[in-house]
Amino acid sequence: MNPELKPHRAGFVSIIGKPNVGKSTLMNALVGERLSIVTSKAQTTRHRILGILNGADFQLIYSDTPGIIQPKYELHNAMMAFVYSSLEDADVVLFVTDIYEKYDEEPVVERLRKMVDTPIILLVNKIDQADQAAVEAKLAYWQEQLPNATEVLPISALNAFGTERVLESVLEKLPVHPEYYPKDELTDKPERFFAAEMVREKIFKLYKKEIPYSCEVTVEEFKEEENIIHIRGVIYVERASQKGIVIGKGGEALKKVGTWAREDMEKFFNKKVFLEMHVKVNENWRTDPKALSRFGYQ
Repeated sequence: MNPELKPHRAGFVSIIGKPNVGKSTLMNALVGERLSIVTSKAQTTRHRILGILNGADFQLIYSDTPGIIQPKYELHNAMMAFVYSSLEDADVVLFVTDIYEKYDEEPVVERLRKMVDTPIILLVNKIDQADQAAVEAKLAYWQEQLPNATEVLPISALNAFGTERVLESVLEKLPVHPEYYPKDELTDKPERFFAAEMVREKIFKLYKKEIPYSCEVTVEEFKEEENIIHIRGVIYVERASQKGIVIGKGGEALKKVGTWAREDMEKFFNKKVFLEMHVKVNENWRTDPKALSRFGYQ
């Protein structure tokens, strides 16, 4: 073996934290691709999404996970199962909080305190929204709260400040291991998944109150041709009254969702997209185990 060659490192890096602390923005910044949808509303991420960053001598497999919440119904239980499964196979944990958050005696912090064999890097995000004194006070607070954290780092995921140090720190802690995925892979999710997520992101941005949380999106058809992709998607709502809201007067709201989503899809897939959207009712799908299974939550 050439002594100048570095050993190849590879491993799973779980990104966990409460809703809206910037986990998805962080993963997109670390991977260099917009894999996770980002909105200002909480609980946008529902699945565990892998983002793979490859180098000549490393492979980082990041897991963006749903925000940590107290489950209220079956969908929440499924989302929290994604979080805890990501901790079980993690080689490194990125625990993301922000300049505003405080955690008291919460189950996830207790669990992290007991993870003595897995390196934990605690990231205080959104430091661009605070002065130096507040940042230093928050770093000290977290060093006290989670003394087994390997590092406590200040970052601004939105501005990609501190993310290079995060990458360096993760690489230092990864085990020597061959790659888990082919080097040209970016994620474990199929193209259909990202098409559906782009529609769901626009729903979160366009509609208010409970509507975005009551919607699920599936892609029923994804047909790729040489110059165009034909996509047929379905937005599922929980009640008939919500269907009318999603469609809007004269179909204007649904048309706007489709236009916004199609524009993002064309950038993401680098190809023209013909997008056809429908709205259907699946009553109380968030509490229905069969529906959750069909939507990929179990």
